[in-house]
Amino acid sequence: MTYLRPGDPKRRLRGLKISIVILALLFGGRLVDLQILQAEAINAKSYSNRAVSRVLPSLRGDITDGTGAVLAHTVFKYDINAAPDIVAPFTRKVNGQEVLISVEQAATELAALVGQTQPEVLTKLIGTGKYSQVAKAVEASVYRQIKALDIPWLFYDPRPARIYPNGAVAGGILGFLDPDGKPLEGIEVAQNACLAGKDGEETFEKGVDGIKIPSSAITTKAAVPGKKIKLTINADLQYYAQQILTANVAKLRADWGTAVVIEVKTGKILVAADAPSYDPNEPSKSSVENRGSRVFRTSFEPGSTMKMVTAATAIDDGKVTATSQFVAPFGMTIPHSNGYRVTDSHVHGDDKLTVAGVLRDSSNTGAMQVGNTVPWQDRYTYMQRFGVGSKPGSGFPGESAGLLNTKTTWSNDVVKRYVSTFGQGVSVTPLQSAMMYQAVANKGVRLQPQLIEGCIDDSGNLTKVTKDKAPVRVVSEASASSTLDILEKVVEEGGIGKHAAVPGYRVGGKTGTAQIIDPNTGRYGNLHAISFIGVAPIDDPQFVVAVTAYKSRTVSNSLGATPIFKAIMSQVLRTYRVPPSTTKSANLPTEWK
Repeated sequence: MTYLRPGDPKRRLRGLKISIVILALLFGGRLVDLQILQAEAINAKSYSNRAVSRVLPSLRGDITDGTGAVLAHTVFKYDINAAPDIVAPFTRKVNGQEVLISVEQAATELAALVGQTQPEVLTKLIGTGKYSQVAKAVEASVYRQIKALDIPWLFYDPRPARIYPNGAVAGGILGFLDPDGKPLEGIEVAQNACLAGKDGEETFEKGVDGIKIPSSAITTKAAVPGKKIKLTINADLQYYAQQILTANVAKLRADWGTAVVIEVKTGKILVAADAPSYDPNEPSKSSVENRGSRVFRTSFEPGSTMKMVTAATAIDDGKVTATSQFVAPFGMTIPHSNGYRVTDSHVHGDDKLTVAGVLRDSSNTGAMQVGNTVPWQDRYTYMQRFGVGSKPGSGFPGESAGLLNTKTTWSNDVVKRYVSTFGQGVSVTPLQSAMMYQAVANKGVRLQPQLIEGCIDDSGNLTKVTKDKAPVRVVSEASASSTLDILEKVVEEGGIGKHAAVPGYRVGGKTGTAQIIDPNTGRYGNLHAISFIGVAPIDDPQFVVAVTAYKSRTVSNSLGATPIFKAIMSQVLRTYRVPPSTTKSANLPTEWK
């Protein structure tokens, strides 16, 4: 029998120790490799699996009126979020003492501020998740009250909200944004390059459920707010004009109305009012056709307000003076027109009128005779100088150029050559109409209308909008002065024009009662676009006010427009403290024997 010899215990122990040391060195080396040598790479990979970046929206710049009053402003609203896995009672210092606040009490406090019940809030706080939204887009005032509660497991996400503090005032001019902050209308679109800020970036970690861990957020790039846009609009006058216009458009049962106020010597647009307008805070509550501004975009045949252009043209071309004499019958047949007949608005005999009288009585037959003294090619050029057929260049998006047919078309259309003398066959926007009168009021020089002063940076520096249209000499200074004298007679002696008079001031202007073509028949119907455009004070012209009501159903002539003009012009003169007139009008006959 063979017996095994017992081993050496010391040798086995020594071998075991060596094995343990070797294993320890192997594990230790691996730990050093993972925790030190590869730690940065591993952490980066781990973080990349957990980390998510999101855009931090910037604050959009304000839009102000010419005085600096804010018309559009962006504020932050706040989402109130909780991390349920860390929701627990906490202490709060009350009157110098540490007080334990239970989760139930905190839920009661939150519920009172966010308009929910305590059980509703409590449901959102209980759980094991890392994210729960307690309330969405609360006002800044509510956010500050919640923040003051000093609840450690609440977190806040800001979200920008565009506010139009004056509601519908200048709504058609300002425009609005869609729910994602994209500009859709008006100045918001036209000046987005100035108004839009630069978004920042935030990085945060997400939990195993893929939801943001609120406490992990780190701002990696700060958001840069947008700049301000300053308009030429006077917000107080805009409000007043919209109120007057809206009330009268309702009385007239018209489809829509506009009112424009121009500062004569600068071309600045002080008022561009539409009725109906809309509230850019809630654009969806208005119809699509009412969300823009007809002042800039809608063109129509102007009617008799165009007679001012006819008179100024003939005077400047040296064919007539303000006292030139014409016999104006009730009706006339246009030569070479296959019997096309034009009549005045009321039956009368052969009236003996001067050019001033033709405008005073708004005679169509008289206007055709005055206009026919000038070759049609020359009249066409004058209408171009007055701005008919070209975009004014106000800076409002989608401006219309109106309609002025080509000379070639006119050469073959004898009817249009005649009826254009009293505002048919051409079309203009309310702004173009106003600027025609601005030219005459500004000693014969038409300016580019200005709606936007410029872009203001964080330091308050104003970068003015560059005008791309040079002033246009439309008529001579003497011709402009003579035309203003004629317009003043319209207000002094005209049956309708006298209702536009402003006590204490010399006012000149012209009525307009334009027939509207019925789309069903292609002929002029029974509804009209009624207008009044005027200048004051005539002795030192400061302002033009142009008023239009489209498809008036209760008053078919300019008697429906003159009260609107008078109210707005009176307010403008008061606002800018224009001193009353101290001179008398020109001694200008309107009839002859």
